[in-house]
Amino acid sequence: MPEVIGATFKKASKIYYFKPNGIELNIGDKIIAETTRGLELGEVIIDSKEVDKRGLKAEIKTIQKKADSNDMRQVKENQKEAERAFEICEEKIQDHNLPMKLIDSEYTFDKGKLLFYFTADGRIDFRELVKDLASIFRTRIELRQIGVRDETKLLGGIGQCGRELCCKTFLREFDPITIKMAKDQDLSLNPEKISGICGRLMCCLKYESDSYLETKDDLPDIGEEVEVGEEVGTVTGLNVVKETLTVELSDKESVEVSAEDIEEKKED
Repeated sequence: MPEVIGATFKKASKIYYFKPNGIELNIGDKIIAETTRGLELGEVIIDSKEVDKRGLKAEIKTIQKKADSNDMRQVKENQKEAERAFEICEEKIQDHNLPMKLIDSEYTFDKGKLLFYFTADGRIDFRELVKDLASIFRTRIELRQIGVRDETKLLGGIGQCGRELCCKTFLREFDPITIKMAKDQDLSLNPEKISGICGRLMCCLKYESDSYLETKDDLPDIGEEVEVGEEVGTVTGLNVVKETLTVELSDKESVEVSAEDIEEKKED
């Protein structure tokens, strides 16, 4: 079975696997590897392990080298030049009067490609823009249209919880989020309260969704009759986090009881 290591090329991005090529590597080491975009600087985040060749969907590429101080200086210089390229691209977008918003720019490690990320409401004909940029920078140009969630991941920010955005810190891929997840957790359906900076439903709605559903399956439904001690009442509310029920007794008095105190549901 081939030996591989896992590496990422941006913070909280997708993990890619490479053959170490006999190079001794540890988690946190910087590497130079060939990707679909060209040579790039990555970071080892999964230690060396063996994998079954039968489960591989594509050929695993080999790490070129372990990055040294010269490589890190090259990366910093690339970043500075990419920032200047960003400003020039913004000017060219205005010159061509294109309805697009430039978000970020970056060079591959070997400067074989200059990438620009942008958002737009629809499809953009940027062929003339690409020609202008290629004549200026003398390298391959790629303009990549991204969605609002990807834009937020690139730019970062602080969420309603007061912490740095999940997508910027640890979420490697975006999972589908639905309004049903908010309903299952009895959250307010006010868009301002359940939407993130990107304007889409917050990714964290998924974190406890399965747990809420599992707990609710073990609790009586609202409107169901239950026995509390020697009395019978009707469930009028649930607190899934505390696993308690609000029960209205026969004398119209409402009590909060633990789910463990419910002996059984009343039989018909």
